[in-house]
Amino acid sequence: MSELSAQFSKLARRQFLGSMALTGVGAAVACEEAFCGAGVDLPPLVDVNVNLFQWPYRRVSGDQTPILVETLRRHGVRQAWVGSFEALLHRDLGAVNRRLFEECQRFPGGLLVPFGTVNPKLPDWQEELRRIEEQYRMPGVRLFPDHHSYTLDDPDFVELLRLAASRKLIVQIVLMSEDERTVHPIVNVPQIDPKPLLAVVSKLPELRLVLLNPFRVASVSLLAELASAGNVYVDIAGLEGVGGLENLVKVFPAGRVLFGSYFPVFYFESAKLKLIESVLGAEISAGICAGNADRLLGKS
Repeated sequence: MSELSAQFSKLARRQFLGSMALTGVGAAVACEEAFCGAGVDLPPLVDVNVNLFQWPYRRVSGDQTPILVETLRRHGVRQAWVGSFEALLHRDLGAVNRRLFEECQRFPGGLLVPFGTVNPKLPDWQEELRRIEEQYRMPGVRLFPDHHSYTLDDPDFVELLRLAASRKLIVQIVLMSEDERTVHPIVNVPQIDPKPLLAVVSKLPELRLVLLNPFRVASVSLLAELASAGNVYVDIAGLEGVGGLENLVKVFPAGRVLFGSYFPVFYFESAKLKLIESVLGAEISAGICAGNADRLLGKS
């Protein structure tokens, strides 16, 4: 495909997506087969924001691992960093992490890379962090502060970051598990304030921190401040608006932007379309698709 044709394809697709804003997200997803990948060759993807097992509040398509794996492969994902939705409400996180590890082992080839969960407000969380690194050899942890009821200036949370950094574990923080407009009224899930991280990350230069679903709770300018203060990355799952990726990399370091879908709660196609409709340049696009995640994981 020529560069001119590629630019035309992106512009046509962008006009299409803009029109879909008037008719609803469902219509855009219904047209995925026509636009998601048509005439555009993306490199194999590393998705840093996938979860296994059932979302606790409703059934979603992809909450069975074979279906999830088939969807990822169909969309060209070569590696997915996966957490467990069981970690949201189960108190026995040791059992949750063991099931996550065993489920990933069922699908050989390195597609599913498990990220265990610890809750710094539960007893013996330090031992669970040790098991995640030493027993399961997981590359990192995924934290759910909204469901585990702690703030990002909590001393136990700060200690967790310090210990994770000393163990060279990547730390992923899910800043928003679900849009507050769709949370069941009986579930009191607080919105997480990311501002305290500014003081924390500046004191932990060895920490590798990934903020998942950050854009409803943090401005791009605050995220850029965090990236300046420490080794902070963001994923694109919650990024909204036509041309959102292009606008993001004008402010936030492109080398710290990761592909993330938050599948299966979000439609996988939504994240993929963000790449397809954006005019980023080959180097930036390749980095977001996989290169930035590979470097973060230590592969390059």
